[in-house]
Amino acid sequence: MEHSNEKCVMVINAELPLGLIANTAGILGVTLGKLAPQIVGEDVVDQSGNSHLGVVAIPVPILSVSKEKLKTIREQLYQPEFSDLIVVDFSDVAQSCKNYPEYIEKAAAVTEEEITYFGIGIYGPKKRVNKLTGDLPLLR
Repeated sequence: MEHSNEKCVMVINAELPLGLIANTAGILGVTLGKLAPQIVGEDVVDQSGNSHLGVVAIPVPILSVSKEKLKTIREQLYQPEFSDLIVVDFSDVAQSCKNYPEYIEKAAAVTEEEITYFGIGIYGPKKRVNKLTGDLPLLR
């Protein structure tokens, strides 16, 4: 499948500790892979005959932002012009829970204003993804 008009990025709060950055990227990646399975390549076989499961077939830059900028981007993603994008977020609400039922309960009890985002995964048409993230630096 050709992916030249599509883009996938992860936008992560660079102020987080390294372990939480890695955890956030992993969680976003799993969910993006579920929601956009077409970006996962086919399995490959090495010269020795060993199989390796397919990995993402397009680059996924991990971009660096402040928690305030991340919140602004998340708010923009609720706008109708970005409704065709796949958007996955990971927040303090989710990270603080021991299990998924607890997350469901806690999420229902907070407002958008109370949520602190750790990261957002975005996938869709390159022009719209770039409109939101094109000026953001890579996380280093």
